[in-house]
Amino acid sequence: MATSKLFQPIQFGKVTLQHRVVMAPLTRNRGNNKHTHTDLAVKHYAARANVPGTLIISEATFIAHKASGYTFHAPGIWSNEQIAAWKRITDAVHAKGSFMYLQLWALGRAASAEQLKKEDPSFEYVSAGDVPLPPLPSSVPKTQKDTNAQADPNLPTAPRPLTKAEIAEYLQLYATAARNAIERAGFDGVEIHGANGYLPDQFLKETSNNRTDEYGGSPENRARFTLEVAAAVSAAVGEERVGLRLSPWLTSYDIPGSNPIPAFSYLVSELRKRHPNFGYLHVIEPRIRGSFDRVVDGESNDFLRTIWVGKLWISAGGFTRDDAIRAADERGELIAFGRYYTSNPDLPIRLEKNIPLTPYNRDVFYTLESPTGYNDYLPADTSLTATA
Repeated sequence: MATSKLFQPIQFGKVTLQHRVVMAPLTRNRGNNKHTHTDLAVKHYAARANVPGTLIISEATFIAHKASGYTFHAPGIWSNEQIAAWKRITDAVHAKGSFMYLQLWALGRAASAEQLKKEDPSFEYVSAGDVPLPPLPSSVPKTQKDTNAQADPNLPTAPRPLTKAEIAEYLQLYATAARNAIERAGFDGVEIHGANGYLPDQFLKETSNNRTDEYGGSPENRARFTLEVAAAVSAAVGEERVGLRLSPWLTSYDIPGSNPIPAFSYLVSELRKRHPNFGYLHVIEPRIRGSFDRVVDGESNDFLRTIWVGKLWISAGGFTRDDAIRAADERGELIAFGRYYTSNPDLPIRLEKNIPLTPYNRDVFYTLESPTGYNDYLPADTSLTATA
């Protein structure tokens, strides 16, 4: 198994990875209350960079203050303090011989209107359209349910559609965040978070986009915003340094019944045509609903694989060791692991040597500013203990 492609080098944009096990973006709320990382994150990311040649994709990071609305403790990339904190992290990752991309995040209707007002009273609750956020399914723990429930009856329960001027502003916010990440914070690249029901996904999905202008209606129109974001970010930092994460099938913020194939097929076809050197696609398998496993019947991402064939593809979502080896060997894919990277900082070595994985504890995934469940997991090989 050690000869599997999963454990072999691959060229990835401007860097050469030594294996194809990728650390997926993982929101863990360990920043301070100013959306700024501390020593906790430096130690956390350094520990997961200890296997040289690893690709780490950062947790979702707000492109601008107005794009937030989840918690004060999720990081941003707009202030000097935030950028300096991220630079300490990328320096620690690079010192271990590994690489790091920043995931660019805008919440749209997935934000809490109440939290937005706490961030700044002028911030508005916006989305592609004015479709209210549906309640999360009963399978999601109560601590993660109904994040958009408003305690104040004066707050909106439905978002306001972005104006065309605001859409243009968001394109520039994405571009500025990408430049901040690469030119000032030392990241090797950026990933546009177009998955999981966040802002680009809200434009793509017909269940959240009820616009009647050129950004809504047809699959081509619904793909327009994401294509414009990709163009703006590519122009800012170079398309070979840009990736896009997608979740074509049901996510936590979708209503069943949407057919993703027309809009997502057009999006990926146009992305390939317009940006021939675009870095990669990062696509979530349909067996995952948000952060949780779900049963799937007849859903597959193969329609996008066919369009993107021959180019870099990262698969994410509930992979076992055997699944990952099969996907790498048969399709040449990179495999992103999330939950098990939390509890196994040396995950690539454990997978290669078939060392049993340390179980994760979901109950402490989101404990604010705490090392518990974040920096208290040890590698199987203690020589790889992080020193940063």
